[in-house]
Amino acid sequence: MRKGGTRPIREVLEQAERPTEHGALVMDTAGYDISSVTSMVAGGCQLVIFTTGRGTPTGNAIAPVMKVTANERTYQHMEDNMDYDLSPIVRGEQTAAEMGAAMLDEIVAICNGKLTKAEAYGFSDIAVDHVCRFV
Repeated sequence: MRKGGTRPIREVLEQAERPTEHGALVMDTAGYDISSVTSMVAGGCQLVIFTTGRGTPTGNAIAPVMKVTANERTYQHMEDNMDYDLSPIVRGEQTAAEMGAAMLDEIVAICNGKLTKAEAYGFSDIAVDHVCRFV
């Protein structure tokens, strides 16, 4: 939840549910990265900005997955899988606002056809965690 920022949550969605609000949304997906991405795309997400500390090398067949980390070590060891390095914020070299503006440029480039690393490598993972949730 800390990765979500400080804006008020506007809507809480079930897995793969299409949002009706704009702003900060939370979807009740599985903790498994690939299943979580699959649920977001099934709910209508057109670009997944996937924040990772350990570097999950995942993609999706339907929507681009932009992998972002602020973990310098992860970026260095998995640069071929990571799309954006935010560690200059952690090191105090750039502000969150500066990096956010630069990252927005990258997001726009991806929306205009630039391939993410996952797309370039052909990663297209899909997983459905639970079809029916009951005990």
